[in-house]
Amino acid sequence: MYKTLLIKYGEIAIKGKNRHLFEDALVRQIRHALKSCDGEFTVYKEQGRIFIDCGDGYDYEEAVAALQHVFGIVGICPVMQAEDQGIDVLAADAVRFLGVSYQLEHQTFKVVTRRANKRYPMESMEISAYLGEKILEAYPQLSVDVHDPEILLHVELRESGKIFLYSKVIPGPGGMPVGTNGKAMLLLSGGIDSPVAGYMICKRGVKLDATYFHAPPYTSERAKQKVIDLAKKLTPYAGPINLHVVNFTDIQLYIYEKCPHDELTIIMRRYMMRIAEHFAKETKSLALVTGESIGQVASQTMQSLAATNAVCTMPVYRPLIGFDKQEIIDVSEKIDTYETSILPYEDCCTIFVAKHPVTKPNLHIIEASEKKLSEKIDELVRTAIETTETIWVE
Repeated sequence: MYKTLLIKYGEIAIKGKNRHLFEDALVRQIRHALKSCDGEFTVYKEQGRIFIDCGDGYDYEEAVAALQHVFGIVGICPVMQAEDQGIDVLAADAVRFLGVSYQLEHQTFKVVTRRANKRYPMESMEISAYLGEKILEAYPQLSVDVHDPEILLHVELRESGKIFLYSKVIPGPGGMPVGTNGKAMLLLSGGIDSPVAGYMICKRGVKLDATYFHAPPYTSERAKQKVIDLAKKLTPYAGPINLHVVNFTDIQLYIYEKCPHDELTIIMRRYMMRIAEHFAKETKSLALVTGESIGQVASQTMQSLAATNAVCTMPVYRPLIGFDKQEIIDVSEKIDTYETSILPYEDCCTIFVAKHPVTKPNLHIIEASEKKLSEKIDELVRTAIETTETIWVE
């Protein structure tokens, strides 16, 4: 029945003269999402709307599921195209549409008409009233409620002469189309937080690459595969991701040997940020993204975050900064990363954590400790960068 899907968007509508750029980006993202679905789809813009014409044999549930991962979409409306052969034919189509779409008992309803086609001989209110009258004649068990109806029938008369009927709005993820707000480098671990941070930043239209710090033999190949799997979980929202897998073992062991153990987490984190920033600049990313939240662990106090930030020359975005753990878990369950994140494979941060890490690090003391690392640390960093494995995840 539903050969057309109407796509509703939110913030894009207030973008003024740049609106068409965001609409075009959303059309591209929709086409990309539907490539994985069976059937043929034609995506096009028309008068502040985006439509998808669906070919014969397409899987409706599969297509809707794919579209619910496309940022920028706030609603997916299954549409029936009505015949433009006069108001009585339109009324018959509206009656048939409701009968097929609902088990009609004693619900309330309302008809809302949008008449973009100004050549149509009746005004919007007249059309709505006439259709409502015919619906009541066909289904006397229904009643009209103009304030809070259970069924809201939308009728759109397009300038092209097409007429669309729809009543269901399937929620989309909202946000902005990925790629409309630049690119960022996500520090992706095997934990719960960083995939959620990636999801949240993508929702604002940011394209992602990712860096993962691997520490063999202290972390296994299963731990690495877990991070690849998490990246795959993000791709329906983020699109393909370049995942940079950095061998961090020698750097960690050297820091462990030369620096005070209560400062290990902060100093290791600072070197992770330096390396991630190197790849961010290489790939023309504009910022780093982490899954940190204030006060969640010792390395995420205000003082610790300030000490970490001090090594970066580009902005560091922390989408979860004000979230508590349960809020983060709720999002991870929604985007299907939680069960993967809790698999019991250690990452490099948890392996080398100190028993009593400093919670209020003094930046001058941290920098003094790093001077003990001499030129060897620069050589280790260069080697880590040169031996990094880049995996295309889609």
